Amino acid sequence: MGEDIHTEQEYGEYADLIINLCNSPYSRGIIEKRYDFYRQLAFMTGKSIVFVNNVGAQTDIVYDGSSGIINSRGEAVTLLKSFSEDFRIIELDADHEPVRLPEQNKTVNVYHAIKLGLQDYFAKNGFKTACLGLSGGIDSAVVVSLAAEALGPENVRVLLMPSQFSSDHSVEDARALAENLGIEYQVVPINETFAALTTTLGPVFGELPFDVTEENMQSRIRGMMMMAISNKFGNILLATSNKSEIAVGYGTLYGDTVGALSIIGDLYKSEVYDLARYINRDRQIIPVSTIVKAPSAELRLEQKDSDSLPPYDILDAILYRMIEEGQSREEIINAGFNEKDVYKVYNLVLKSEFKRYQSCPTLRLSTCTLRINRRLPLTNKYGY
Repeated sequence: MGEDIHTEQEYGEYADLIINLCNSPYSRGIIEKRYDFYRQLAFMTGKSIVFVNNVGAQTDIVYDGSSGIINSRGEAVTLLKSFSEDFRIIELDADHEPVRLPEQNKTVNVYHAIKLGLQDYFAKNGFKTACLGLSGGIDSAVVVSLAAEALGPENVRVLLMPSQFSSDHSVEDARALAENLGIEYQVVPINETFAALTTTLGPVFGELPFDVTEENMQSRIRGMMMMAISNKFGNILLATSNKSEIAVGYGTLYGDTVGALSIIGDLYKSEVYDLARYINRDRQIIPVSTIVKAPSAELRLEQKDSDSLPPYDILDAILYRMIEEGQSREEIINAGFNEKDVYKVYNLVLKSEFKRYQSCPTLRLSTCTLRINRRLPLTNKYGY
């Protein structure tokens, strides 16, 4: 057996060309890494390389294409489009001028990856229309804008479901966004439903004070309404939670986490803001006030996300080190982060695993997708 084994280098001596037919899915930074890999391989082997990558999406996996040819000097001869089908005929023996590798913009790539993932999810499953709840916040604003772009505004409908805790500017921002996009919307306040549910449970709750229970009741009323719209009209409900919230459990199970597909669930909150600014690159689609106001779930008076969580720039930095880079608490603290913040975030991530077990499919956009690349046992205490 040993006499029949040839090394890869020995086989390479007989090859004139290396062809790689691949299924390399998109993730943050993968396109430039792929280009670098093939350039180095071509230069080291002295062989031209043709790499043909899949393009399209299968449920949560997005293939970006970005195929091309690298000559034996490690120079790009031709590069095909990213995130769309492309076709080119090249004479390999001809002398070609090298082409410059395109600069990769993370936000632009994520935008196109989500569009492709959403379009193929609907087309390949035979779905036509989408729905979601529009709150006036940044997450639902970005999701509805991407849905309208990918599916067409005529195929997207939303409900505005304000409560007594919803600010006037949130409702107006949601209206303005829906009108900017040209999508169908209706305003369905939840005040009476919430009051009726509170009254019904009054004898059970007794004199216990208002707390997260009543906050979650509001979110679940909205989730139930959106599922009713989905059932009645055959719309596919899109979830609107981002990766920061999902990581620390800042979302209501069976409430704002409901949906058939999450398109921003693998993006940190700061990345959602980047997308919002990109969506507004040519004209104001998402109202500026939605982008600049302090994030809030608006489930109680004057509530802000920062009441419960570190500011998102700090939270996202801690989560990125923890999730994407696999750093320990001590490593993150040694990098200059507040010890209390790090321990709080770490504990929230562990405690929220039960919610992620029940989450819907999420488009994979990062190098470490929760519940896919980072798997933890639901029960994560091993002794007393």
